Amino acid sequence: MTDSRAAASVRTTSDRRFPEGFLWGAATAAHQIEGSPMADGAGPSIWTRFAHTPGMTLNGDTGDVACDHYRRWKEDVKLMRELGLQAYRFSVSWSRILPEGTGRVNQAGLDFYSRLVDELLANGIEPLLTLYHWDLPAALDDRGGWLNRDCADWFAEYGRVMYRALDGRVKKWVTLNEPWVITDGGYLHGALAPGHRSRFEAPIASHNLMRAHGAAVQAYRAEGKHEIGLVVNIEPKYAATDSAEDAAAVERAHAYMNEQYLDPALLGSYPPELREIFGEAWPEWPQADFELIKQKLDFIGVNYYTRSVTKAAESYPLNTGVVRQPLGTYTETGWEVFPQGLTDTLTWVKQRYGDIPMYITENGAAFFDPPVAEPDASGERRVRDPLRMDYLQKHLGAIHDAIQAGCDIRGYMVWSLLDNLEWSLGYSKRFGVVHVNYGTQERTPKDSARWYSKVIASNGAHLGEPLPY
Repeated sequence: MTDSRAAASVRTTSDRRFPEGFLWGAATAAHQIEGSPMADGAGPSIWTRFAHTPGMTLNGDTGDVACDHYRRWKEDVKLMRELGLQAYRFSVSWSRILPEGTGRVNQAGLDFYSRLVDELLANGIEPLLTLYHWDLPAALDDRGGWLNRDCADWFAEYGRVMYRALDGRVKKWVTLNEPWVITDGGYLHGALAPGHRSRFEAPIASHNLMRAHGAAVQAYRAEGKHEIGLVVNIEPKYAATDSAEDAAAVERAHAYMNEQYLDPALLGSYPPELREIFGEAWPEWPQADFELIKQKLDFIGVNYYTRSVTKAAESYPLNTGVVRQPLGTYTETGWEVFPQGLTDTLTWVKQRYGDIPMYITENGAAFFDPPVAEPDASGERRVRDPLRMDYLQKHLGAIHDAIQAGCDIRGYMVWSLLDNLEWSLGYSKRFGVVHVNYGTQERTPKDSARWYSKVIASNGAHLGEPLPY
């Protein structure tokens, strides 16, 4: 991926307006915010099981309460309206809808999301619904989960239930969120649910996820009348040196993380580097699978957080290493702040896959925020987060640069609306533009939320103004 440094800094021009109709919003995920995972007839998910296994999450944190959104959803939608959000990307808990993963529909779970969608629409907020954000029903994991080829049928069945209930009110659908994270974290390294560590399982899970994606899109074309896409996380790779070894390392890392899912979805094949990476663990796939996977998509969602400066190094399975930048700014998750990587990512997607519409479906940063929002001199609770505002301003500028370069980018969803459960890291990292006091569940918009609200109201023109430090 080329590092086009000519546009490396955000230009504070007089007008940074975005195209008319650009959709401004925020994103969350069910397990990270909802709480009450077993309420009203829901079944357990793999994350319910994983988090309750000793030693699997920091401090033993679970999603049992999270942000209590399952009970506070109306309050949260009111907050979205007050911030001026035009869209809200959320995910559905599969096991709320189908407690056994297939078969019996839990009407109470379906009703929860129906009420949420109605409330969003009543407040002028467009719902973007993600079918799967990592929380597979535990009952399906007991049947092999993503290692079982039947998962494509399971996922399509779940999709049909949701389409029949909500299509029309929901006009933008996503099949999967970040299949790379699901397999790398859940099947290769064991850091995420279901906690497997297998070089042989990872490519099987990846392939079955993509088959499930294809089956869900097919089901939508039969049932739905609007738009459906796929969300991937992309992390551009830059060579640490000019050596041939580092260049080859970049090719491996780029194929593994950035092409492994988009290539089959949009081109109908896998990048050849995957065979080198997995060796004997890489299976031969029937051509019919690629015909299922490659479906017409209405958009691609891009989740971008950081880049990787990559070198050749002994490691499993890529034989690559990451070079920390001594003058870089890093977030609490150890990710370098590098907005130019977002411009490079978006232009790369256009160059490789054509003019498919894109949404930035996640972008944000975890910086230190206090656990309690204290009153300022005026008595109003306030959370100052200048580093997050700086991050967002620069990355929105990077998106604007990509639009100017010809990329068809339709919207931006900041990650995240709320501080929430950061998976295995528990509640130790705060990504929200709205602060959550986990002791009281009080919500306090951070300075970044107030600033983002002005960006939305001006359709981006406010990006040219100095930040209110």
